[in-house]
Amino acid sequence: MGRPPLLFLLLIILSLAPITKPQTTNTQNVTSINIGALYTFNSVIGRAARRAIDMALEDVNSDHTILPGTKLNLISQDTNCSGFLATVEALQVLEKNVVAIIGPQSSGGSHILSQVANSLQVPLLSFSATDPTLSSLEFPYFLRATQSDLFQMRAIADIVDFFQWREVTAIYVDDDYGRNGIAALGDELAQRRAKISYKVGFGQAADLTEITDLLLRVNLLESRVYVLHVNPDSGLTVFSMAQKLGMTGSGYVWIVTDWLAAVLDSNGYGLGYGYESVDADPNVFNLIQGSIVLRRHTPDSDLRKKFVSRWRNKTGNTDSGSGLNAYSLYAYDSVWLMARAIDQYLKTTGNSVNFSTDPKLRDVNGSTLHLAMLKIFNGGKGLLQNLLSTNFTGVTGEVQFGPSRDLIQPAYDIINVVSTGSRLIGYWSNYSGLSVVSPEVLYQQPHNLSGESRKLYDVMWPGETTQQPRGWVFPNNGQPLRIGVPNKGSFKQFVSRGSYSETNSNASGYCIDVFNAAIKLLPYPVPCSFVLIGNGTGNPVYNDIINMVAQNKLDAAVGDFAIIKNRTKMVDFTQPYAEAGMVILAPLKHHSSSAWAFLKPFSLPMWCVIGAFFILVGFVIWILEHRRNDEFRGTPREQIATMFWFSFSTMFFAHRQNTVSVLGRIVLIVWLCVVLIITSSYTASLTSILTVEQLTTGITGLDSLIASHDPIGYQVGKFVKNYLMEELSIPESRLVPLSTMEDFADALKRGPQGGGVAAIVDERPYIDIFLSTYCNDFRIVGQDFTQEGWGFAFQRDSPLSVDLSTAILTLSETGELQRIHDQWLSTKGCGSQDTDIGANRLSLSSFWGLFLICGAVCLLALIVYFVKLCIHYRKYYKKNSDTREDHAALANNMLLCGKHQQNQPRHLASFPSFQNLIELWNTKEEDLKKRATSGEMPSKSSGNGSQTSQHSMD
Repeated sequence: MGRPPLLFLLLIILSLAPITKPQTTNTQNVTSINIGALYTFNSVIGRAARRAIDMALEDVNSDHTILPGTKLNLISQDTNCSGFLATVEALQVLEKNVVAIIGPQSSGGSHILSQVANSLQVPLLSFSATDPTLSSLEFPYFLRATQSDLFQMRAIADIVDFFQWREVTAIYVDDDYGRNGIAALGDELAQRRAKISYKVGFGQAADLTEITDLLLRVNLLESRVYVLHVNPDSGLTVFSMAQKLGMTGSGYVWIVTDWLAAVLDSNGYGLGYGYESVDADPNVFNLIQGSIVLRRHTPDSDLRKKFVSRWRNKTGNTDSGSGLNAYSLYAYDSVWLMARAIDQYLKTTGNSVNFSTDPKLRDVNGSTLHLAMLKIFNGGKGLLQNLLSTNFTGVTGEVQFGPSRDLIQPAYDIINVVSTGSRLIGYWSNYSGLSVVSPEVLYQQPHNLSGESRKLYDVMWPGETTQQPRGWVFPNNGQPLRIGVPNKGSFKQFVSRGSYSETNSNASGYCIDVFNAAIKLLPYPVPCSFVLIGNGTGNPVYNDIINMVAQNKLDAAVGDFAIIKNRTKMVDFTQPYAEAGMVILAPLKHHSSSAWAFLKPFSLPMWCVIGAFFILVGFVIWILEHRRNDEFRGTPREQIATMFWFSFSTMFFAHRQNTVSVLGRIVLIVWLCVVLIITSSYTASLTSILTVEQLTTGITGLDSLIASHDPIGYQVGKFVKNYLMEELSIPESRLVPLSTMEDFADALKRGPQGGGVAAIVDERPYIDIFLSTYCNDFRIVGQDFTQEGWGFAFQRDSPLSVDLSTAILTLSETGELQRIHDQWLSTKGCGSQDTDIGANRLSLSSFWGLFLICGAVCLLALIVYFVKLCIHYRKYYKKNSDTREDHAALANNMLLCGKHQQNQPRHLASFPSFQNLIELWNTKEEDLKKRATSGEMPSKSSGNGSQTSQHSMD
C-alpha cells in the first residue's frame, strides 16, 4: 500500500552528520563519461532492452558528431524485479560518478530511486516506468522516454465508450504500476459516464491458486468487460487460468494493456515490426483469441526499418524470447536522448563535469555501505534542462518533451487477436482519439475529437464471433432480480396482486404485462421475482419504492411510476411506455330548461349596456341624418318611431332606412360590427347553456384552480401532492388525500361546502379509468399541464434500462403495446370526453372594449358634425349681415329672445343664439341653400313648414 521501508532508511542515512558546505571536486577535459542503467536482465522488457541499449551505445560511440573525443560508458546493474535490490544496485552505480541513469525499469523502483536522485541531482531517464503519478512535481529529476499510462488508460476509456459499455472490471498487479494505472482509468471512465464496477488485484508473487480464486470471484459479477493491466512476465498466466474457467468464450471482452503486445512481439508471434520467431507457439493465439490489445504506436519510418533489419541480423531469428518489442525502440532512443543531452551539456560547461561530496553522507560505525562514495552531481540541473529541451527524430518518431514533461504526440495501435494471428483495427492518439487513419496523417489535419470522427474496424470477439458482446450478464449468484411492485388498493387495472393459478405470477395488471412482454424481447433470459410493496388496501408511497431501488434493496421497480425530475437523480428509467400528464377533474351540473333561458347568455349589466347602446346609436344616426335624409324627418312622433325602429332593426340587419351622410355611415358600420359580434356570442352561449353541462365549482383550468381557495383532492402515495406544493405553491391545507375511485366521486359530489373538494388533480390514466365509471357527473377541464410518462425504474447505470427501452420501442412499433392497453384499460360504457364544458354567463368585462370603441366613434362623429354645423351657420350669418333688411330681421329676432340677451357681453352678441342654431339644424339642407340665395334667415315657421312639407311628401 505505501512506499517500501527502504526509502525511509535512505532518508535517515542521508540526514546523519551535521550540515556543512559540500566540498567540490572539478574534473576537466573529460575523455569519458559514465551513465548507469538499471533494469531486470531476465525479463521480457529487460531482455529486449538490453540488446537495444548495447546497439545504441555502439552507435553513439561510433558517431563523431555526438560527444566528439568523449566516450560514453554504460554501467548496467540487474535489479532482479526487486525494489530492495534496485536500491542497492543504484547506490553501487552512483558510487562511480555517473551523471545520469537510464531506468529504473519498474514504476515501484522509480518511486524509490527518484528520492535518491533528488538528493544527488542525478537525472533518471526511464524507458519503461509508466506509472502516471511519476509525472508529478514530487520527482523533478525523473523523466521517462516512453508514454505515461495516463494516455493508455484514456485510450481504453475511449474504446469502452465507443462500444457503449458502462461498467468494466479491472484486474491488475497490486503495485504502484498497477494501482495508479487503474486509478487513472477510473478517472477517464468517469468523464465518459462509465465506471469500474470492481477492482481486483494480486501480488507479483501470486501463485495459480490465488489467480484462480481471483478469477472465480470476478466471474460471479455482472460485468463481462475485463481490463487486464499486469506485468509481461505474469500476464499469460491469467489468460491460461481464465481459459480453464471458461472466461475466454463468447460474451466476454478482454481489453489488455501494452504488456501483451510486448510479450507477443518479444516471442516472435508476428504482432508487429515484421519479426517472427521460428519457435512461436500457435496455441498462444487460441489462448487470447478475441482480445483487444494496445501497443505503443511508432511511425513506420526508414530509421525504424533499418533498426529492425539490424536487429534481425543480430538475432538471426533463433533467440526466442529476446525478440524486438516497443520497449526495445524506446530503450534505444533513451540512450540517444541521453547522449545528445550530455553533448549539449559538455558544450556549455567547457567539457567539464563537477561532483561534490557531502559530509552528511558518511559511513557510521565502520559500515561497509560506502556512503561517502556517493557524490552530488553539480551539473544535474543543467543536464536535466538539456534533456527536457532536446528534440530529435528517433526510431520511435519525434522525441520531444511537452509542458507536462511527457513525450509529445502519444499514440497507440489497437490490435485484435484472432486465432490465426492479429489484425490492426485502428489507432488512438491524444490528438484525434479513435481512428482507422494513422496518427501521422491526422497530425496534418485540423484537430477533431467529435464522436462522429471515431471509428474502428470490425472486431472478432472471443468465441470467434463478430457480434458485439453486450458487456454484462446477471450476477452468477443464483438470485433473480428483485422487482418491486406497488400493491395498491385502487386502480388495480394497472398493477395489483396476481393469482399463481391464473397468471403464474404474484403480480398482474397493465404495467406487469408490458414489462413481461418487453422482457421476452430481450436476447437473453432475465430471472425476475416480484416483491409486492403495500398491504393491498391503501396505496404505498411511490417515492419510498424508488428509494429502495436506489439503496440496492430492490433491483428494479415496475408499475405506474411517473418519470419526474427528482426520481431521475436516484435511478435510471426506461423509455416511457405510457403517457401520464396531469389533468384536473371537476364535477358537472345539469340545468333544466326554463321559459327565461334565452336571457341567461348575458348578465344583467350586459343586457342594460346593450339596450342603452341600441338607443344611443339610433339617436346619433338620427342627429347625423336629420338635415339631409327625408326618411329621418317628419313629426316628432314619427321621428322618434323611426329612430327606435332603425336602431333595433340593425340587430337583424333588417333596417330599411338608408344613410346618406358620411358620418352616419361610419357610425353604422362600426355598430353593425358590434351587433355581429354580440349576436354571434349570444348564439354560442345560448347553445352551450341549452345543450352542454355546466361546472359547479367555476374551475375551468389550472389558473382558476390556483387562484381559488377551495380544497383540492389528490391520490395518496403519488407525486401529485409534492408537485402541487413545490411547483404550483398551493398550500398543504388545501390538499385532501383520496385513495379509491369511490373516494374521488364522493368528495367531488359533496363539494367544498359539504366537506369535499372542488376538483381533483391526478394523472390522466387514472382519470380515464375513473370516468369510465362516472362519466355523466364529472369532466376533465382544461388541458394536460404536464407531459411526463410512466417507466420502469432500475438502479443507476443498469444496462437493463437501455435494453428494455429498446424493447418498449419495439412493442410500440409492432402495435403490441396498444393491444395490451386495450385489453386492460378499455373505457366501455362511457361517451366521449371531448364535449366542451359550458361557459359561464357573458359579462360586460368581455365586451367593454367593443363598447368603448363604438361609443368613442359616436362621440367623435357628433363633435365633428356640430363643429361643421357651427362653421356653416357662422358663414351664413356673416353673409347676410351686410344688408339692412337682414339687420332689421336680426334685431327683431333678438328682441324676441328676451331681455337677458340684451345684457350679454359685446363680443358674444355677434354670435348666433342657440335657438337659431337649433333652427338651422332643423331646417332641411336643400331648403337652406334656396333661402341662402334669397337672403332669408331660417325661422321657426320655415323649419316647421319644411317639416310639414316633408310630412305631406311622406
